[in-house]
Amino acid sequence: MVSKRLGMKRQKVQANNYFKLIISSLFIGIMASVLGLTLKKITEFCQEHLFDFAEKNNAFLFIILPTFGITSIYFLRKYLFKNRKNKGITEIYKTVYHRKDHLPFFKIPSHYFNGFLTVIFGGSTGIEVSTVVATATVGNSVYEKQFAANVYKLELICAGVVAGVAVLFGNPLVGCLFALEVIARKINKTLIISCTSAALMAWIFLYFFPSEPLINFPVTHWNWIAVPFMVVLSLMGGTLSVYFTLLVIQMKDFFSGIHNNFIRINLGALSVGILICFFPFLYGDSYHSLDELISHPQSYSVFLILALVLLKPLASSLTLGAGGDGGVFAPSIVAGAYLGLGFAIVCNTFFGTSLIYINFILIGVAATLSAAIYAPFTALILTCSLVPNGYELFFPILIGSLIAKKTAEKIIPYNVYTYVPKS
Repeated sequence: MVSKRLGMKRQKVQANNYFKLIISSLFIGIMASVLGLTLKKITEFCQEHLFDFAEKNNAFLFIILPTFGITSIYFLRKYLFKNRKNKGITEIYKTVYHRKDHLPFFKIPSHYFNGFLTVIFGGSTGIEVSTVVATATVGNSVYEKQFAANVYKLELICAGVVAGVAVLFGNPLVGCLFALEVIARKINKTLIISCTSAALMAWIFLYFFPSEPLINFPVTHWNWIAVPFMVVLSLMGGTLSVYFTLLVIQMKDFFSGIHNNFIRINLGALSVGILICFFPFLYGDSYHSLDELISHPQSYSVFLILALVLLKPLASSLTLGAGGDGGVFAPSIVAGAYLGLGFAIVCNTFFGTSLIYINFILIGVAATLSAAIYAPFTALILTCSLVPNGYELFFPILIGSLIAKKTAEKIIPYNVYTYVPKS
């Protein structure tokens, strides 16, 4: 009888903890959705108008705009955020692995404003990592209020990430997979509860504020005869992601060795600006270039497209090294798209194939992103969401994502960009 009463009491406590976890996750989902959507919309609006202004008035403005953005970030960091630096997604891992560590509340405005300023002034990254860290901090802040049980820190952090990523890409499933594959790196009952609750709020949010596909070109069909070419592209995408990741690390190390702030900021920002002046497609997150290249591939030299494959990671690395906010998420999507398009054009031109451009663009995106973040299923669903009826290409994208991740693992046994020792 005593054991039965103890069992019932334990079940009651557990049910109460689950209820509090659901309520907390729903609240976090609302806050993170608002944060992610507002950052996305104002960044898109300002980036588009600043880019058009520079393009129509004087192309040399492209050279100085990144300097203005990164210098603004420097002064914000120095005077408003008291020289506390942002270190990207590794901040989340340190918080998760070391329970006593927390994401301080200033990370929300810091990543929000720094990500915004980086991208609108041409810094060649994206707001994805800024959004992930900011929304993770929302979850951590709710955890610190101790409304939910003390063991649910990871669950609440993941709830914030789910909603933030979901509104960025218009798909709650992408947010769930990213949180589980990239942040938690495991799956259990409580993670499913928190992620599902936050995804539900993001889904409701997206119902009232729907998201348009990033690329407005539908997938029509694919042929089995193209599979060998898809495999080769996947191998290239995995290799590209390793090049990108190592380049980011090398650039950050290089710039961290420059102790003069004026030289460090201007050297990196002006280098990015010069690249953008000659290659305007590198401006900001570069999403604006994708529809243009897909619509008029014959208008651009294949050598230009292949050059962009290498220059986008370089511009992103310089941006991050100089002090810009962001990561490899958006640049991997864009560089992968360039790679897929360039690969298809080369094959069609020199080998007499009839590869469908949009198909290889999507496989290039999935392969490069999967290898960059070590998350093939996130890359799969995200890539399928980038275009109307992208799930027509489900199987090739899945194969591409898995092959690319395995390729990256063969070259480097762990993701050096996001790796944090557990000890």
